[in-house]
Amino acid sequence: MPSATDQTLFPDAVFDTRDQHHDAVRFDGTDFTGAHAEGHTFLECSLLGATLDDAHLEGSRWSESEWERVGGVGLTLAEASLADLTVEGCRLAAVSAWGSTWRDVTVRGGKVDFLNLRGARLKDVAFVDCVVVELDLQEATVDGLSFDGCTLQQPTFGRGRYAGLDLSGATLRSPVGLAGLRGATLSRAQVIDLADAFAAELGITVAG
Repeated sequence: MPSATDQTLFPDAVFDTRDQHHDAVRFDGTDFTGAHAEGHTFLECSLLGATLDDAHLEGSRWSESEWERVGGVGLTLAEASLADLTVEGCRLAAVSAWGSTWRDVTVRGGKVDFLNLRGARLKDVAFVDCVVVELDLQEATVDGLSFDGCTLQQPTFGRGRYAGLDLSGATLRSPVGLAGLRGATLSRAQVIDLADAFAAELGITVAG
């Protein structure tokens, strides 16, 4: 069950700005709808079956924590820091995580719609067996990011540093910004499947 520190995160409770550090707290089935926890630190915390609709976690720091079966629409993680975090079987939508920093993060199963990682910094991050719709990786700096067994629907790339981006294990549907993927890894089959899209972006006319 949630500890007494949970009270600081409920939007309809008295918000105690003196308590912004949460250590080894288990949030089980907690409803954080509309909650404000900007700049809070979460160390070895667990979110289990929690709801994060319209939750404000800008600038928050997550370390050695886990999210399991978490749902939420309109979650804000702008400029947040996620390290040693596991996200399992979650259903999230409209996630604004621009300018955030991800290190040693695994997202396994579930689905994420409209994930904004524009300008994010990602190191040793793995998406496994999940669906990501309209992923925005423009201007991101990638040093180890893979999508094994994932479906990426309408991902957008461009003006980023993608030397550590491995898309070879993903199914890419209607990607945008392929011409900006310098340094990224794709499988031979993907390159063949996306040949027309590459040509269109480069202004090449394919005859026959």
